[in-house]
Amino acid sequence: MAGKLKLYLLELRAPFLAASLLPAGLGAAVALFHIGAFDWLHFAFTLLGVAALHAGSNVANDYFDHKSGCDEANTDYARPFTGGSRLIQEGLLTPRQVLTESILLYALGLGCGIYLTITVGWWVLVLGATGAACGFFYTAPPLRLCARGVGELVVGVNFGTLITLGSYYVQTGTLAWAPVVASVPVAVLICAVLYINQFQDARADEAARKRHWVVRLGRRRAAALFPVMMCLPYAAIATSVAARAMPAWSLLALLTLPLALRAVLITMKFHSDSQRLVPANALTVLTHSAFALLLGAGYLLAT
Repeated sequence: MAGKLKLYLLELRAPFLAASLLPAGLGAAVALFHIGAFDWLHFAFTLLGVAALHAGSNVANDYFDHKSGCDEANTDYARPFTGGSRLIQEGLLTPRQVLTESILLYALGLGCGIYLTITVGWWVLVLGATGAACGFFYTAPPLRLCARGVGELVVGVNFGTLITLGSYYVQTGTLAWAPVVASVPVAVLICAVLYINQFQDARADEAARKRHWVVRLGRRRAAALFPVMMCLPYAAIATSVAARAMPAWSLLALLTLPLALRAVLITMKFHSDSQRLVPANALTVLTHSAFALLLGAGYLLAT
């Protein structure tokens, strides 16, 4: 029993939940800075609901990547960044067990959303349902957003703007542009995380008709776009602070620039070498996490 529970926990890919938890923290920090509002109970339900929906999407994506044959065909994956959890491929969990786990996680996220909808407002349900649907249909038919050239944009909007705005709304009961502005650089960076992780998966994804932009461009040309994605967040921060749309303390996020530049250099050099590209995968994830954390800290210090 304990062994099976450990497998279910591994299937969640918990270390990557930072991609959703940090924007949730950022939204709460923006709310505290602008409105002076913060409710610990609502924040706890926000984190639990966001984590459950994110994990549910991770698990659902593993199931549908198995059904499409994508993960089975993938031999260039670089764990833990690409190729999914591999638990179905290794025979440790059945597809049905994985799908059931996904449904239970979505149910937990829905429960948190219903509570916050009752106590805060109906926009919680709208934003949460939108995020859940996008996460599920990222790989699930008939939409398969990842195959239509919009997967990167969908992930950026969901794991950047949608979560940050939703967390702000939970704390304040209102929608505003301030959390949207704060979310933009984080949204671009999570797009970059998805983008760089597609390099090792490109061959298998193309065979499974997952025509994301790395597949469409090819690894060499796709690498030329990566520096733009990594530099845009820093330009956004500088511009927003200059326009007084963000507090000056937000510039703390600029401390992550060396990490971003190192990821770019590795990508430009090793874009077609799956194993030697792995440090770029790791550095991009680290850049996103550190950037979001320092940006949120900047709002707290300004408060």
